[in-house]
Amino acid sequence: MSDTRASPATPLADTAIIRSDRLTGPGCVSHAFFTRLGGVSEGIYEGLNVGAGSNDRREDVEENRARAAATLGATPVNLATPWQVHSGEAVVVDGPFMGERPRVDGIVTSRPGLAIGVVTADCGPVLFADPRNGVIGAAHAGWRGALGGVLEATVAAMERAGADRDSIAAVLGPTITQPNYEVGVNMMSEFLDGDATRERFFLGGASPDKRQFDLPGFILAQLRASGVAASFVGTCTYADPDRFFSYRRTTHRGEPDYGRQLSAIALRG
Repeated sequence: MSDTRASPATPLADTAIIRSDRLTGPGCVSHAFFTRLGGVSEGIYEGLNVGAGSNDRREDVEENRARAAATLGATPVNLATPWQVHSGEAVVVDGPFMGERPRVDGIVTSRPGLAIGVVTADCGPVLFADPRNGVIGAAHAGWRGALGGVLEATVAAMERAGADRDSIAAVLGPTITQPNYEVGVNMMSEFLDGDATRERFFLGGASPDKRQFDLPGFILAQLRASGVAASFVGTCTYADPDRFFSYRRTTHRGEPDYGRQLSAIALRG
């Protein structure tokens, strides 16, 4: 493969990203749910792998991140993603990370020109915007983080930064969907502990000890219970290998590693 890097980084084509009208507001917000299209990585990471934790070539990941940042109108140094740990924690930031990144799964800012985001490969990437008050957020919501309160924590952090809960829109990006998400009954028990109504997010599985979990449905329910408008782009990471990396698909294929896609948002300066 020829080296297609450009200097400075070239923004990605609209066909390589997914956007939602619900986040654009009056035009002060730039956002993208990036796919794996448009990057320079090769092999099992082919495309726009932005996962610093993968075993991909560091220079390829950095170029991919630079292209994503350029698409949002930001510089690479102004693209801030946390060290994700499947927590229920969120932080407010006012500048790019210098040194070690915070180990949280929600990130919020009111600073124009700073792009914030999360990386995923089946978990739910949620982007938040209150354009009226100039506050944005991003959350990494796997089942453990969503159950542990990361969505509520991100909304609360947005309020601390000046957002009005009634003005927040939240959009869930490409995520693994129920037909492709088999889990054990022990995991289901964690959801039902204290709230038996959550059984509605589980369908019967291929065997008595398995269930099919509706992660997007649970995320949307949590967001709406928090008082914010919420929607889903309706795209499954597992089912579309040409456009998305998927941890579960990689596991089923017996591959040694997997790429990650970025979901990010910025306030225009």
